[in-house]
Amino acid sequence: MSKHFLPWDVDQVSLLPPSVLDYVPLSHPAHFVRDLVRDELDLDAVYVSYEDARGAPAFHPAMMTALLLYAYTQGIYSSRRISRACEERLDFHAVTASSKPDFRTISQFRKRHLKALSGLFVQVLKLCAEAGLVKLGHVALDGTKIKANASKHKAMSYARMQKAEVALAAEVARWLKAAETADRRDDASLGAERRGDEMPDWIADKQQRLAKIRAARAALEAEARAQAEAKARAKGDDDDPGDKPRRGRKPTHPPGTPKAKTQRNFTDPDSRIMLGRDGIIQAYNGQAAVDATAQVIVAHALSNSAADAPCLVPLTDAITQNMGRVPKEISADAGYCSEVNLAALKAREINAYIATGQAKRPTGGTVGGPLTQAMRRKLKLGGHRSRYRLRKQLPEPVFGQIKQARGFRQFLLRGLDNVQDEWSLVCTAHNLTKLWATT
Repeated sequence: MSKHFLPWDVDQVSLLPPSVLDYVPLSHPAHFVRDLVRDELDLDAVYVSYEDARGAPAFHPAMMTALLLYAYTQGIYSSRRISRACEERLDFHAVTASSKPDFRTISQFRKRHLKALSGLFVQVLKLCAEAGLVKLGHVALDGTKIKANASKHKAMSYARMQKAEVALAAEVARWLKAAETADRRDDASLGAERRGDEMPDWIADKQQRLAKIRAARAALEAEARAQAEAKARAKGDDDDPGDKPRRGRKPTHPPGTPKAKTQRNFTDPDSRIMLGRDGIIQAYNGQAAVDATAQVIVAHALSNSAADAPCLVPLTDAITQNMGRVPKEISADAGYCSEVNLAALKAREINAYIATGQAKRPTGGTVGGPLTQAMRRKLKLGGHRSRYRLRKQLPEPVFGQIKQARGFRQFLLRGLDNVQDEWSLVCTAHNLTKLWATT
């Protein structure tokens, strides 16, 4: 061959190891996230748990924090995938300085410092504000349903629990009686050297399922009683709601008891059945308030209720707490529209643009209180030039970047508190990508 090529000798040994700065270009986000964590973020909440000097040296907490944040910006959330990337990808080498923590170390670090890591959201948000990415001129609110780390097929309704509990209890009783009979027969045939009285696995499994059903049923009954008592207190009635006869038509279920269709999931009891774009799923409701300047998330929340309306006031107050000032305008879809929410925004002197109808007809509908009617007239008066048009331009692309571009479609953790902190990490990673884009 007459053509010359650059040398390719995979067995060539380097005289000196290369610097991690040379692994990827200096403009790469790996350098940005690593240096930001090392030089800008306050990690005292993470360091405080390393006061005990005993034991083997641990991986540097700042390195582990940078690793997790960078992995989230790259759409990698599983501890096993992060560990594999530390071995295979040069950009991860640039973050960890070629350290290779295994997946158990990464998983334990995330669980141990989850609350401290979720607190980094405000620090990153303030850096975005200093970079001019947050103006609070207009903020749009929206929610998205994200799958829980549980299957909807692992949920059971209260009515089915009642039937299954009776059937399983009778079945376990029959099997235990059969097991006793078999034990006596085995004792007679096997002799004294062999026990022969071990409980079969299939009996233990049924007993465990029966225990789970009873615990879930008790939890649903406790929730129903608490809701009935709260409703009675709200009406000014301190007596037990079950003590007084109700007027009118007889209720389908007694007060203080769960409805027959009320479900509880055995894997993640805090998650709920919700209707998402992919149909009915076991999910949580992730909320985000997005600033119009650069689509930076200025506040976030997460609930296990499919309704969006209860999240508006907490999200608005979270914006003020995070930024130290109130946004000038807020827009949201019809799921947030209520007299209570409109009154709260008016009291905070925030110019609101909240739809009174569905997506295709945001000014639709005819019912509602005086504030709702005034909002309907306000949106109609603005027409296509109304500030409400920003509502879809802000949160929808953010959710698309999180769920489609970075592939976050299901939570890894379970339990409402843990999932709230995990959602905070996801929102922090989103803001980091926006901050890097301006450097």
